[in-house]
Amino acid sequence: MITINKTDPKDGYNLQRENATFMILCRNEDVYDLLETVQYLHDRYNHQYHYDFTFLNDEPFTKDFIYLLSSYIPKGNLNFGSIPKSHWSYPSFIDQQRAMQNRENSGDMPYGDSESYRHMCRFFAGFFYKHPFIRQYQYYWRIEPGIKFYCDVKYDVFKFMRENSKKYSFVLSLFEYRDTLPSLWDYVKDYMKSQDISNQDAQLIDLVQNNNQFESYNLCHFWSNFEIADLAMFDNDRYNDFFNFLDEKGGFFYERWGDAPIHSIAVSLFLSKSDLHWFDDIGYYHSPYLQCPQDSATYLQNRCTCNPDEDFSYSDLSCTSHFLDVISSDNTGSSH
Repeated sequence: MITINKTDPKDGYNLQRENATFMILCRNEDVYDLLETVQYLHDRYNHQYHYDFTFLNDEPFTKDFIYLLSSYIPKGNLNFGSIPKSHWSYPSFIDQQRAMQNRENSGDMPYGDSESYRHMCRFFAGFFYKHPFIRQYQYYWRIEPGIKFYCDVKYDVFKFMRENSKKYSFVLSLFEYRDTLPSLWDYVKDYMKSQDISNQDAQLIDLVQNNNQFESYNLCHFWSNFEIADLAMFDNDRYNDFFNFLDEKGGFFYERWGDAPIHSIAVSLFLSKSDLHWFDDIGYYHSPYLQCPQDSATYLQNRCTCNPDEDFSYSDLSCTSHFLDVISSDNTGSSH
């Protein structure tokens, strides 16, 4: 656990910043992809604010990794943290033989045969917000190595979240592969019954639930490789109870539950419409999907360089139109 403090008390931006960090789960071999992503982030946004970076790894970071990243990031606190073994290993109730068998039978789905991917999804579903480096902040912006930003972001997104009382925001959304979570929705319905959560109580349940006699799962989720959120959304007893209930079912290992569906379902159960925001002006790319502003004035004002025709937001594979309908027209459109 290392923190490199590159903060200058004389800099005026220190008084204006929110209590926030970029959160990046990565490995030492990601360093060159990360350098490019950090450069995009600096040029398009962070040169104005110098928000902290928090890098997390299930293994210790190398000296070269720390040296390179700290050389490229000019200001702010840089946190390099290790994930506790208990947050990146099998819980005692998991039959590891059964988990291995599932991986061997799941090679035809994305990351179906990956053990580390399952640990990563479980970490992001139930533990990232407990890490001491993350817990010291109110807001986080999740970043992944290799992503690109194609537009200038000329306002403080964390300040926007606070001033507008937003708890969770997204850029892209899509459908999950049904084969990765065949039992998840049944367990969610069981949880709702156990907690007496009705459809009326869950104001956003229509984000993820079909309007049919079976109240089936529509597979829609926020693509969680981009999240800007309030840590309090997860770091509370209610969410922890929800995670623990699902965790004990074993689906992270016996199936291939992703953290994105878990987060999205939690949003649908616990938040209200006014808590959500869609950042449609970021110009965000995570292979293979792009969010590119469709409003020409926004595009020009923010010096975007993405191709608007390649925007994923309103494609047949995206859930964004559906999400915006549920959230209501008051929360659509450009941020500024």
